[in-house]
Amino acid sequence: MRRAALGDRSFLGNNIAYPAGGRTGENCLLGTKVMVPLDGEVREGVGLLGSPSFEIPRTVARDRAFDHLETGDERRRRMWAKIRHNAVTAGIFLLANVVNLYVVGLIGLFALDDYRRFGILAVAAATLVSFVVSIAFFVLLERAVTLFRAMRPRFCSIYDPCFWWHERFWKMSGGAYLAVFNGTPMKNLLWRALGVRIGHKVFDDGCAIPEKTIVTIGDHASLNAGSTIQAHSLEDGTFTSDRITIGPGCMLGTYAFAHHGVTMEGGSVLDADAFLMKGEDVPARARYRGYPAREAADR
Repeated sequence: MRRAALGDRSFLGNNIAYPAGGRTGENCLLGTKVMVPLDGEVREGVGLLGSPSFEIPRTVARDRAFDHLETGDERRRRMWAKIRHNAVTAGIFLLANVVNLYVVGLIGLFALDDYRRFGILAVAAATLVSFVVSIAFFVLLERAVTLFRAMRPRFCSIYDPCFWWHERFWKMSGGAYLAVFNGTPMKNLLWRALGVRIGHKVFDDGCAIPEKTIVTIGDHASLNAGSTIQAHSLEDGTFTSDRITIGPGCMLGTYAFAHHGVTMEGGSVLDADAFLMKGEDVPARARYRGYPAREAADR
């Protein structure tokens, strides 16, 4: 065991393994999947990206557009509004789960009534019906949060109600049940029900897609276990989302990560654990690897 140090006012992105011996100073932004430095000078007031990591500006002019929302009376007003919004979200979440539990309980009672006639078959039938009803319920709940409409690309402050609405959508996404269907054709049917524009004969062995309705996946694509197609980013006080297109015949390797605004043309490959940065365009039949992902010389 060794000590690790993380400075004040730091920001950590997704999928970071902060190691023993890691050292970052104050006001650092660590991007998604970054390799945390273990030696050299302690970084302060910078952003870090990549594996191995390199420095980028801590903030950019674009994100300064919302600074006026983060101080004084305006911030306090919006924080109270956010607390009220969160309370409603918590209420909807609890009510939805109580309703689901109640319906499953009713199905169980019917099975109990029929147990003397049908024995274990009644239990098996009730289990299957409960499973199907729960899946249908949470698919319906997730779509209802968006009013059954597709999302639109966003650029806003985390103090903006547009982001709060998006955050509520994440809370209502019951993605755990999807894992049961990894590697089966049923997974594609569920993606379609949730709003993903997905082609025929797509193999999905465990991909995560938070923003379903702004993602397009072509025919015969392969999405390996642990891969992520994430159409949003949070950078300090700024929320951004954009469309993602994965072309026909493309492959995302194990734990590959495709960020918002990217396009992978037909037949292209994103290697295992690679991170395709936001806004990148991958040519047809190209092979990209590393972080940040770049075209491999041996494709």
